[in-house]
Amino acid sequence: MAHIDTIHSRLAPELGEMNAIISRYLMTSTPLMDEIVTSYLKVKGKQIRPILVILSAKMFGDVNEDVLHAGAALEMLHNASLIHDDIVDETYLRRGLPTINANWGNHIAVLVGDFFVSNALAAGIATGHLSIISALSALGKELSLGEIDQICNVREHKFDEESYLSMIRKKTASLFMNCVRMGAEAVNAPEEMIRPLERYAELLGLCFQIKDDVFDYFDQKKIGKPTGNDLRENKVTLPLLYALGAAPAEEADEKKALLVRGDLTDAEIADLIEFAKKYGGIEYAFSRMREMEKEADKLLDAFADGESKQAFREIFDFIISRDR
Repeated sequence: MAHIDTIHSRLAPELGEMNAIISRYLMTSTPLMDEIVTSYLKVKGKQIRPILVILSAKMFGDVNEDVLHAGAALEMLHNASLIHDDIVDETYLRRGLPTINANWGNHIAVLVGDFFVSNALAAGIATGHLSIISALSALGKELSLGEIDQICNVREHKFDEESYLSMIRKKTASLFMNCVRMGAEAVNAPEEMIRPLERYAELLGLCFQIKDDVFDYFDQKKIGKPTGNDLRENKVTLPLLYALGAAPAEEADEKKALLVRGDLTDAEIADLIEFAKKYGGIEYAFSRMREMEKEADKLLDAFADGESKQAFREIFDFIISRDR
């Protein structure tokens, strides 16, 4: 398995140019905003989403300024969603560092998130592609609806896999899908070739969120997220959903009653985590991810062999195998 760092090194020139574009868009004459943005951008994360934009473009042509601006737009919109998520979820650590809301409070964090959204739209407009601007608009809607669906799943106590997958498709996979679409559209790729790559990205995004959710069942000091954090927020993810269906009815009903009641104690959270593990929830989550990987791998058969195609395969394996 090639580590994501290998792909980063291959795309270092393009990612460097894209990050310079982001910095230019986010530069202001307001000292406080500059201080917050400069600090925030020091930790860039894995930048998987702009990598997908660049790789998608490389599948069909050369990386141009429109591709780099599309990648910058998506990365800024993604970061805006993270900033707003941290406020909603009352998260005070991300990537092991204090969040903007932790350092500056919710009021300023909301404004910084809005600032990122506005600049994402500006970067999209700079491409001159109406389809890219439209995709950014549609993506903003999908991300919002995904969060609303998650809230509804919690409030309505939905314990089925279909509702969960529908929610994470909007909340997470939609961003991955738009990454490959915008990268391909920036180099005028034909629609019939974009569609299979978009489905690949949908499967990748679903797996990304499933793996993120699996982390919640283990000690995760590396990602700065406490064990059972999702359950503290009454979010029921795939491992537990599967266990609720696999366990004896009486035991499953007992666990559902806890989830419906909410406001779980640490002991109850620990019990639910062990319940999910006992009835094969973790193994099931990995089996679903590997099924999705097989489907995605077949979709890539339609494309010519090359470095970008291989990188797409490596990213999928990395997403499932990563430890943070």
